[in-house]
Amino acid sequence: MSETKVFRIWIRSTPEKIWQAITDPEWNARYGYATPQFFELKKGGKYHSNANQGMKDYAKANGFEMPDPILDGEVLEAEAPRRLVQSWRMLMDPNTAAEGFTTLTYEIEDSAPGVCRVTITHDVTNAPAVSTMVSGTTDATAEGGGGWAWVLSDLKSLLETGKVLADA
Repeated sequence: MSETKVFRIWIRSTPEKIWQAITDPEWNARYGYATPQFFELKKGGKYHSNANQGMKDYAKANGFEMPDPILDGEVLEAEAPRRLVQSWRMLMDPNTAAEGFTTLTYEIEDSAPGVCRVTITHDVTNAPAVSTMVSGTTDATAEGGGGWAWVLSDLKSLLETGKVLADA
């Protein structure tokens, strides 16, 4: 059975700045789960994200290994600054890693003057652990955090105010 999760937010910014914030590791390491993400922005290009020091420290303190990279995949489409489609696999949890690759799509559309609608569509078909994880919790500070809704909200805050939600 097919399952798709859709997350959407409106951001007062340009498509180019939003694209940069999503695809540039110096930007994407500043919000969400604060892990740098690296993209080869061409069809067939590699994607990966590395654990941050806090994740490594947490794993060590709790007696388990934190893999690096924690996410991997492949760029399926890259149409700057409007659309990015990639395969996506979370490796830091054995359950999500075992489910294999899912498909993640970012779409950036003009909505009103100076405002863009950003939509993340995550096809989590046959990936129940990934589905639960990306859906998030109501408490973003809880283990697993707030999923894609948290990431998008943090992105919006960073682009509009220069601060992430934890700093607001």
